[in-house]
Amino acid sequence: MARIGWGLIGGGEGSQIGFAHRASAGIDGRFEFLAGALDADPGRARQFGLSLGLKPERAYGDWRQMLAGEEAREDRIEFVTVATPNVTHFEISKAFLESGFHVLCEKPMTMTVEEARALVEIAEKSQRICAVNYGYSGYPLVRQMKAMVASGQLGRIRVAFAEFAGGFMADSADADNPRVRWRFDRAQAGVSAITMDAGIHALHLACYVTGRKVTSVSSDFAHGIAGRELEDDSLTAFRMEDGVIGRAWASGLAIGRTHGLTLQVFGETGGLRWAQEQPNQLFWTPLNEPTRVLERGASGLSDAAERASRITVGHAEGMPLAFANIYRDLGEVIASRQAGAEPDPLALDYPTAEDGLHSIEIIHAMAESAGNGSRWTNVP
Repeated sequence: MARIGWGLIGGGEGSQIGFAHRASAGIDGRFEFLAGALDADPGRARQFGLSLGLKPERAYGDWRQMLAGEEAREDRIEFVTVATPNVTHFEISKAFLESGFHVLCEKPMTMTVEEARALVEIAEKSQRICAVNYGYSGYPLVRQMKAMVASGQLGRIRVAFAEFAGGFMADSADADNPRVRWRFDRAQAGVSAITMDAGIHALHLACYVTGRKVTSVSSDFAHGIAGRELEDDSLTAFRMEDGVIGRAWASGLAIGRTHGLTLQVFGETGGLRWAQEQPNQLFWTPLNEPTRVLERGASGLSDAAERASRITVGHAEGMPLAFANIYRDLGEVIASRQAGAEPDPLALDYPTAEDGLHSIEIIHAMAESAGNGSRWTNVP
């Protein structure tokens, strides 16, 4: 199997997400890391690229150099990951899509709804993949939840409750910490802070697992630490297609909760609950029966969960392997396109640009609602 040439933009030394992308892309041997522009500082970008084994001519100082350099090569990369600050996602993704590269963009896909719609159109016109790294959808038991909902095991879905609440923004002494400060700067973060940064993952999981879109929202954006321009806690009631009731809490103030990403789904005939910090267990409660614990890697799970499970039952399986499932899906789809073949239908479960657009539409509707006294606001 020929490996697909891959490049990374952002994710430099000390990055929160860079190692996860490099490790995840390499796990299945589908991608070869050939090019990178890994830091906002050109010197550090080149040096870090060289330290990771990139050839000198492909350890670029910035993304524009990388685009020009790769366009000019006969052996150019085919696929690029954009792991840069939010405000740059649209410009970089647009440029690479228009030049014929497949793109995986970190969330949020863009800052505005208009930019997100434009990327969807550009991806369609260029016939290139534009995916969004909602990497938590790669967890085996998240895919098990999705399969159970789709197969009707829960009956008609009534309620989805999603949380992404931790204590990661709770220290007021971080006011001048550049890794925290930018998240509350409207010019760099957009219309929202914690909701765009963390809550967007929880909302995507609710849509992904239920197979339904959000139709309207009523949101309260709050400031637990004085002086922050954007919210550090938000609470939202939302409605989904088919009458599903939704609730979402996003917070950076929940001291004692380390990560805090959870999803609960309740239907007519049963309920499911899953927590990302304990990803190997899914709690399944059929109506009027005791709760059962479904174990990742055990027999009897869905084809989607079995495909996504990488190591034997009982062992910890974490975030890089969840991300790796997104990369494996994309690798299979890209390789199938190259061969003129159809990919495994299970490989089509990666988060698309359309998913990224819907997420941005939700966040902007939430911000509008919060600015209007929590008035119910329709999502386009």
